[in-house]
Amino acid sequence: MSIRVYRNAAVYTGDGGNPLAEAMAVEGDRLLAVGREAQVREAAGRGAELIDLDGAAVLPGLYDAHIHTAQYAQSLGAVDLRAARRLDEALAMVAAHAARLPPGAWLFGGRWNSNTWDPPAQPDRYALDSVCPELPVALPSVDGHTVWANSAALRLAGIDASTPDPVGGEIVRDAHGEPTGILRETASHPLRDLMVSPDLRDLLRAGQEELLALGLTSVHDIDGEDCRAAYLALRDAGELKLRVHKAIPMTHLEAAIAEGRRTGQGDDWLRTGPVKIFSDGALGSHTCHMSRSFAGEQGNVGIAVTPYEDLVTLFARAAGAGIAVATHAIGDRANHLVIDAYEALGRTPGLRHRIEHAQHLQPTDLARMATLGIVASMQPVHCTSDIDLVDSLLAGHDLASYAWRGMLDAGVVLAFGSDAPVESPDPFAALYAAVTRARPDGAPAGGWQPEQRLSMAEAVSAHTLGAARAAGEDDRKGVLTPGRLADFIAVDTDPYRDSPDAVLRTKVMTTVVGGEIRWQRTGSR
Repeated sequence: MSIRVYRNAAVYTGDGGNPLAEAMAVEGDRLLAVGREAQVREAAGRGAELIDLDGAAVLPGLYDAHIHTAQYAQSLGAVDLRAARRLDEALAMVAAHAARLPPGAWLFGGRWNSNTWDPPAQPDRYALDSVCPELPVALPSVDGHTVWANSAALRLAGIDASTPDPVGGEIVRDAHGEPTGILRETASHPLRDLMVSPDLRDLLRAGQEELLALGLTSVHDIDGEDCRAAYLALRDAGELKLRVHKAIPMTHLEAAIAEGRRTGQGDDWLRTGPVKIFSDGALGSHTCHMSRSFAGEQGNVGIAVTPYEDLVTLFARAAGAGIAVATHAIGDRANHLVIDAYEALGRTPGLRHRIEHAQHLQPTDLARMATLGIVASMQPVHCTSDIDLVDSLLAGHDLASYAWRGMLDAGVVLAFGSDAPVESPDPFAALYAAVTRARPDGAPAGGWQPEQRLSMAEAVSAHTLGAARAAGEDDRKGVLTPGRLADFIAVDTDPYRDSPDAVLRTKVMTTVVGGEIRWQRTGSR
């Protein structure tokens, strides 16, 4: 087995006992030695291949703890409405994209945000009908918790005035009881089986190249069973280049248990992850479950997508079968109830349970999370994207919002990710947000609620070792020490010495997974 020595670099190992090294020796897919170049080359032997990293900074491979890779890959060729600032702009984008599609195709994409439109009013199906009278259109909002559908899509899904609201969802209706085309939370689920995607293997094969170019070597994927099947096919064909910890959709839990799936099962390329359960909605859709009404919306405290009693039952069912639980919770009431449900579950040795997003908590719940060992799987860019929305909708609420510093100080494990395609999957944007709590333009000056900022070392750890801990993989990933997987990246900035603004503009030069160069920047990129 050949040995390679990666040299001429500032290697930030993440290991407190040996934080900075000059070189690494790799044997097969594992790190053989990490330290001073002379020591590493001696350990590697005289026949080792030398690879020069040109003085770059080296970090452990970045690990996205919450990403929808199928949706992200699909979004690369779909209509993206995030830039629209008015309804007519959004409709023009939809019309232009529809003109390129064959008859009968679904129009994929969305990510519209009517909170930023002028005026900020939610659209309806008639607006979509005006530009797409025949093609079925179902466009998720930027947070993915509201879908804007046209009449053709509603007909195919069998949604009309007589359709009752499902548990955990809402079919928005007009004064005559007719669906407006806005479907909240579980009300949009009938559309999922109808929206047939092209071959996900091709999409994921292309998508992984984009993620490797951003410095991601591992992901916790939150998409469905079709995504898992595509990844299995890529792995079996030897075409998988980044490592996947694959979540189980709640709707597939019983089937997964019957198949004998358990969290951690698999190999270092593709492992079974937790079951993903929704407790509530999202802030942008005004559906996250709160203890108090949203400002200006008396009586609206969001939606409990999964009632508490069902959470308790589902947690016990999953954990009893050896499957960890990852629960989406954004509002403070949702987070409180999820923590209660984990407390009712009790100890489950070998399983690491999580709260996905954990955005707005009652301050006393931070210590409860730490005591129960609940991982906070969070996305820093959500904080800086939502500043204005939080200030307007949650004004006067006593909350610990995006409380990274408070969580670390309380002893909660932080695992960082992106929630792409809701946000960009660029991990350096996440590191910038975590240490500044400011948008890319630097606003607000000094950061929003700056007492919750992290150091760069803490932010990098959350995006490497923290994500690995969430998956129960911290014995193999997240730190560059002998015996661990040789997953690392070389970058053109030094995150520990350069400014946050420079880190935000970081370019990845080389991405190594399993000791092999899987992506490398060329002069044309």
